[in-house]
Amino acid sequence: MHLLEVKQLGVQFQTPDGVVSAVNGINFTLNRGETLGIVGESGSGKSQSMLAMMGLLAVNGRATGQVLYQGQDLISLPTADLNRIRGNRVAMIFQDPMTSLNPYLTVERQMTEVLEFHKGMSRKDARIKAIQALDAVKMPEAARRIMMYPHEFSGGMRQRVMIAMSLLCEPDVLIADEPTTALDVTVQAQILILMRELQRDFGTAIVMITHDLGVVAGLCDEVMVLYGGQVMEQGGAEAIFYEPSHPYTAGLLAAVPRLEGGDAPMLAIPGAPPNMTKLPAGCPFTERCAMALPHCATQRPVLASASHDGQVLRACHLSIDAVARNLQILKAEQGAAA
Repeated sequence: MHLLEVKQLGVQFQTPDGVVSAVNGINFTLNRGETLGIVGESGSGKSQSMLAMMGLLAVNGRATGQVLYQGQDLISLPTADLNRIRGNRVAMIFQDPMTSLNPYLTVERQMTEVLEFHKGMSRKDARIKAIQALDAVKMPEAARRIMMYPHEFSGGMRQRVMIAMSLLCEPDVLIADEPTTALDVTVQAQILILMRELQRDFGTAIVMITHDLGVVAGLCDEVMVLYGGQVMEQGGAEAIFYEPSHPYTAGLLAAVPRLEGGDAPMLAIPGAPPNMTKLPAGCPFTERCAMALPHCATQRPVLASASHDGQVLRACHLSIDAVARNLQILKAEQGAAA
């Protein structure tokens, strides 16, 4: 049995303009010590899929499918049962620690109440464990700083507090939603090193949500590429980074600046993400895809194996060879234009 198994996860929102399908049919499995990276532009459905797993959707949102944690479906669990798992066995680091931490409470109170609720610890014992957790995330002078309020910390230190809080109960699964957003490069590197160390020490499985492909390359074993709420490509990180088989994945990678690239042009993906209330009947990437075929707009491609061993899945009408050839042509044309 997998530690975490997600089957056909979907998220819909009821809006004045009608029903919006933010996520459509996500599937993945995660075992102890593994890391899955979910990438895509803003609005692709990354965060909403994870909020659905945690039972934290907005009041107009509804999740479908199954999220099986050790055989228990988190989506159908009663709130009381979900609360015993959420924050305890499955934890989440939210995107903005300044809005996730309570500004009226000290860090000490916010951390100790987690242990009091989930572990039944006394305030005194919980405080000792909270200080140990802050020490584990390399918080200087943890015993003193634990009595401070969130606004008294820098952005990087607030993120360390969030990571320490999420790991207080030593969860089996950690969902990290853009944990390095708005941090400078030095602090970002420290946070990623910290997460690798904590995963090594606790054997935690991690779901990393990000639009930073460098973060994914440095931390993740598996990668899922989302666009318009749908999976474009999914598989091993090395296979997807070195041999992308979907035009969207290839476009994302081609847009990343590289030190070894010399005068090679960076390819921008034209246009903007789709209007989720008016998705095309076919592939959601059709309008922005320079390689699109006539039937791409009307026939939705099936997520199918892109390799003989079945380790990479892709949803595209084009053959893998055609994607590679077209990408080389586009690079040559843009290089000539530059």
